[in-house]
Amino acid sequence: MRIKKVINNNILCVVDDKGSEMIVTGKGLGFKRKIGERVDPALFEKTYRMEGKEEQRKLRELVAQIPMEHLKLTQDLIESIKGQLKAPLNESLLITLADHISFAIKRKAEGIEFTNPLEGAIMSYYPAEYHLGQHCLRVIQEETRADLNPSEAAFIAMHIVNAELNTSMSVMYDITKLIEGALEVTEYFYQKTFDRESLDFNRFVVHLRYFAQRLFQAAPRQADKYEADFQEMIIRSCGKHYKCARHIGEYIRNAYHKEVSDDELIYLTIHLKRINLNSK
Repeated sequence: MRIKKVINNNILCVVDDKGSEMIVTGKGLGFKRKIGERVDPALFEKTYRMEGKEEQRKLRELVAQIPMEHLKLTQDLIESIKGQLKAPLNESLLITLADHISFAIKRKAEGIEFTNPLEGAIMSYYPAEYHLGQHCLRVIQEETRADLNPSEAAFIAMHIVNAELNTSMSVMYDITKLIEGALEVTEYFYQKTFDRESLDFNRFVVHLRYFAQRLFQAAPRQADKYEADFQEMIIRSCGKHYKCARHIGEYIRNAYHKEVSDDELIYLTIHLKRINLNSK
């Protein structure tokens, strides 16, 4: 391995013979080292690799700013998270989550705590990720003795969902707000409150998650377009649910200035019928 940058006495940025860049750590690894010098991989205690050039740059900057134990802790947490989720996670999660956790620990030491205004929505719409966030808080307390605000579980969950959907944090907030608004429209239309613990509700929220992602990222749904006869059949046989879907489309048009396609309205109608079948 050849040294690209000496970050500090214990951290180096190195490249292999193929030009792949990585961050490596080890006690005294960077002491009196110079750029271009060769270093034995047997001395590495931990290795952090990013595929994207932008992520490589961000990782170099991050390791120079946060304690190394916070990066190691985050990597261990992500390995645990990966074992409990089916969806692949964007590699940038290591950077964003390590940065957040390190800053949260620092803020806690300074007596500064934040609450998440979307915590209730996150608990309801992303239950698996929220529970993982709670698990992370317990591990952080065990490893660092930092008793972070319980609201941090929601922030961690947002980072996880963001990595699942492969989008930006600002879009992630928009997606969550859209889900919240769409559910308010739905419950007002049917004049009922849906069971947040039910499987049907969970399925509907998952549909809204990916629907909102497609909407904000201008990505079409990967499916065959519905035939006109099928659309007419759904509209005729599920008129009430189609009307609700149209109301949701109107809400999105007014709030986000985005149009919902006919295909999406039909797909939404099918999910609205499903969530109403077993609800009381």
